Parts: sequence; C-alpha cells; structure tokens
Amino acid sequence: MADQMGGPHRINCRKLEEKRISEAAAQHELLYSGRAGGARAVFAYCDLSGMDLSRLNLVDADFTGACLDETNFSESKLDSACFAGASMNRANMAGASLRRADLRGASLVGANLIGANLCEADLRRGGGARDARPTVIDDAAEDLKPTRLSMAMLSSANLEGAKMCGLEAVQADFSQAVLRHCDLSGARLGQTNLAGANLECAILKGCDLFKADLHGSVLVGVKGDDAVFDDAITTGALTDAVAGKDVKDLPKSIEEILGAHRIWLETDGREGQLADLSDVDLRTLTHLPRANLNAILAPRATLYGLNLSGAQLQGAQLDGADLRFACLKGANLRGANLKAAKLANADLRDADLGPLWMSGDHLLRARLENADARYADFRGAELRLAVLDEADLAYADLTGANLRAANFRGTILQSTRLSLDATVEANFDETRCDSAAVAV
Repeated sequence: MADQMGGPHRINCRKLEEKRISEAAAQHELLYSGRAGGARAVFAYCDLSGMDLSRLNLVDADFTGACLDETNFSESKLDSACFAGASMNRANMAGASLRRADLRGASLVGANLIGANLCEADLRRGGGARDARPTVIDDAAEDLKPTRLSMAMLSSANLEGAKMCGLEAVQADFSQAVLRHCDLSGARLGQTNLAGANLECAILKGCDLFKADLHGSVLVGVKGDDAVFDDAITTGALTDAVAGKDVKDLPKSIEEILGAHRIWLETDGREGQLADLSDVDLRTLTHLPRANLNAILAPRATLYGLNLSGAQLQGAQLDGADLRFACLKGANLRGANLKAAKLANADLRDADLGPLWMSGDHLLRARLENADARYADFRGAELRLAVLDEADLAYADLTGANLRAANFRGTILQSTRLSLDATVEANFDETRCDSAAVAV
C-alpha cells in the first residue's frame, strides 16, 4: 500500500506497542524539560501507523524511515524532528509545529497539515527506505525520491523559508498558506490550490503550476524563470506590477497630497484638502511611520508590507485595503473603517482600535466586519467596542487585548489565541470555530 500511495518501500518495520510508545514519549518529555531519567525518542524504522501522538513534545525526535500512515500528530511539537524517508500518508498533523523538521523523501499523500508550522522545514528530495535499514539520506545520491504532498491539506500552514525543491504536490491545498522565500525549484504543483497564498520572493524556477489556482495570492518578487503557468488562475494576484492606481499618475505628488492633508487636519478643514488615495498602490512609500493620516480616504488602497508603526489613523477609511504583512504596531486606529480589509499576518500589537468620540457625543466604532485577519498579531491591542462580525481571525493572536463589549458575531475563531479573562464581556454569538479557540 505504501508504494501505491507514493511512499517509500520498506520491509519488516517493527510494530511498536502503545505502551512502549507512551514510555518513549514520556522519557523524551523528561529530557527536554531538563529532568532526570530523560532520553531522546527514537522511532526510526518502526511502525507507528494509526497511533495517537497528539499534543506531545517530540522536538528533535527520530522517525527516520518510519511507517506513520494515519498517525495522529495534531498539535504536537515536532520541531527539528527527523522524518526522512518516512511514510506519513493520511497522517493528521493539523496545528503541529514542524519548524526545521527534516522531511526529505517522505510521503505525505493526503496528510492533514492545516495550520501547521513548517517554517524552514526541509522537504527536498531524499533517499528512500528500501529495507529494514535503508541507506542514509544523501543529497548527492542519484536515486533521490521527491517528498510527496499530493492531495495533502496545508491550508493556512506556515512554510516560510522551507526548502521544497523537486516537491510533488499535485492537487494539494495550500490556500492561505505562507510560502515566502520558499525554494520551489522544479516542484510539481499542477492543479494545486494556492488561492490567497503568500509566495513573496519564492523561487519558482522550473516549477510546474499547470491549472493551479493562484487567485488572490501574493507573487511579489517571485523568481519564476521557466515556471509553467499554463491555464493557471491568477485573478486578483498581487505582483510587482502596480495594483490599481499608480502614485505617479495622481494629479499631484504624494508629498503635496499628504502636505495638504496635514494642513487640513491642523485647520479643522478650513484650509488644505482631505487626502483621497482610493485604489492607489502605496507600496513605494517609505516615510509613513508615525505619520498623521487621520481621516484619510484610502479604500481599496494597497499598503502591503508597509511600515505604519505608530501612525495616526483615527477615523481612516481603509475598507477593502490591502494591509497584509503591514506593521501597524502602536498605530492609532480609533474609529477606523477596516471593513473587508486584508489584514492577514499584519502586526497590530498595542494598536488602538477602540472607539472615537466625535462632536455631539457621537461614538465612532472601529469596524472590521468581514476583514481577513488570519495570523494577525493583536497582542495588547485595544479592541473595546470594536465590530468584528464575520471577520476571519483564524490563528490570530489576541492575548492581552482589551475585548470589552467588542462584537464577534459570526467571526471565525479557528485556533485563535484569546486571554480567558478578556472574553468575559465580549459578544461571541454565533462564532465559527472549526476547532476550539485557545484560551490562555
């Protein structure tokens, strides 16, 4: 069966009893907690198929050449673990941490890696296990086998900086995944779902993306020499080309527009002019930290990756704006309109998204309805009275945030980190949690 699923062929893998596995995992935990009696878990060339190894600390464990088909590793810590040449077909690794893990030559056909952290993991070609003691993985060998992720589920996974040369991932799901700075040279990604994925500065030399779905993805700085994009869907993808209006085509220079806006603010609208940057691509701007942009009109503007730390954005109209990977740390966004904004992976630590009091005791709430804030960092942010109805906060971090009287009706909170005491006075009616939100 392993061969039919594309996995390495192995003979006489030793089947371990559940008791032996539990003992090895317990000793491994002792080792990494610095207590006596600890020992590294070594499961090389063993059969652990179908076993439950979820929520365990198996950092640096050895699974070389092991049979791990349908094994449950969900939410486990597997950083720097070795899975070289292992068969992991249909394994459940949802939410697992696999930072710098060695997966060379492994077979993960149909595996569940939704929300997993594979940052800097090694998924290059590797030597396959041929018998009970296969040859050692060797990059110089001529018969290296590709790592296989065909039909695997990697939605919202973090693969930043991963080595993925020669990867086979036909019909895999990488939607909303982070693939920044990945090396996908020679990878086979035909009919793969990369919708909304971030491939900034990825190397796609010789990569096969035939009929791949890349709509809404980030392709900024991609090195795509000889890449095959035949019949690929790239609608709405962000590239190095100008998105929307070019700053150079505005009636006035951006310096003049922002200067007139500053005067407009200082004179309460009597002089100067309110800045209207609707649909403008602002990625070329570099002088925005701590800038006074209160009340600015910038719906659907492109601010991807910009440094807006400490900026004044009270009452700003940013509905539908692209703020993915933007730094808004400590920014003042009281009463800002961020409806349907793209905030995935944005840094909003200590940002103020509380209410803005207007004249006549009128209260203007910060609005984030339908915003995409997957993996956004809201730690320590002020979200009192904020409206986040129908927003996507999957994998976001809201620990330490003030959520008093904030609305989360219909909000997606899959694996969202929340401070337990901060949730008491927030409205979480009809929230959608594909897996339980994490209260810390």
